[in-house]
Amino acid sequence: MVQLLKVLLPLAALALLSTLFLLSRSVDPNATIPFAEQDMADRMRDQQVTKPYFSGTTAKGEEVLVTALIARPGGPNSPAEATNLDAKIKLIDGKIIRLTSDLGSVALDQDMAVFSGDVRITSTDGTEIRTEVLHTTLSGIKGSTPGTVTGTGPIGDFTAGNMEMGAKNDDGPIHMVFKNGVKLIYDPQKQER
Repeated sequence: MVQLLKVLLPLAALALLSTLFLLSRSVDPNATIPFAEQDMADRMRDQQVTKPYFSGTTAKGEEVLVTALIARPGGPNSPAEATNLDAKIKLIDGKIIRLTSDLGSVALDQDMAVFSGDVRITSTDGTEIRTEVLHTTLSGIKGSTPGTVTGTGPIGDFTAGNMEMGAKNDDGPIHMVFKNGVKLIYDPQKQER
């Protein structure tokens, strides 16, 4: 009986595999890729990259990851642009700063990236900041807002005329400094949570 199964089982497997190839559907070489006509027209009109990402580390060892929905290259006198930006910065002490915005641009020759349109900055210590424009450097973790910022943090809600973000010295921690008419609504219960 075992001898018979040694012959029949491999033959049955061979028969199953051969029917798999014989009965498979043929591939239509004229089939189209399922894209909307408007998407194709937009892609053909503009040079763009869909869902690009950039990752790297600073000289201090902080990890930076930036993603976007769409990016378009810049020209000789214009910066590269992107939509729906999301940046994640992991500091060497383990804390994370996240930046999101509707639009952004990168000017390599000026060592600058600009986040604009509903810019949100969040950190793992519970601070959440909103502004319309954030200028950041590409060579390190440093930034500033030319306009008003609003936010909430571990000690309460605040507004300020502008904000600067960065380290005071090369190997120091990252600080967010609020300036020009800072108003804080202190909430002692927030600090206890």
